[in-house]
Amino acid sequence: MAIENLPEKLPNNDAVVLDVREDDEWQAGHAPDAVHIPLGELAGRLDELPAEKDVFVVCRSGGRSARATAYLNQNGWDAVNVEGGMKAWALTDRPVVSESGNTAEIL
Repeated sequence: MAIENLPEKLPNNDAVVLDVREDDEWQAGHAPDAVHIPLGELAGRLDELPAEKDVFVVCRSGGRSARATAYLNQNGWDAVNVEGGMKAWALTDRPVVSESGNTAEIL
């Protein structure tokens, strides 16, 4: 799904943002209140995702999140790939929080 078609406020009561990037990418900047599960750990950590909510999946630009979305949909979640990933998220002025203080690393 294109970033401009996402609900304005994410996450919300009906949806969760799942970030499948690696730890260093996550620390550079991520959506507030997103769930962080690196793609390589997803299969072993499915119990951390609410089954009753829509899952909007992001990575840096959309490739890893597309794979995660396919996997989640095959396993019973209603998952949507966020096209353009966190790069598009940041470029459209959606909120970003950072452990490192340098959100420029997202781009």
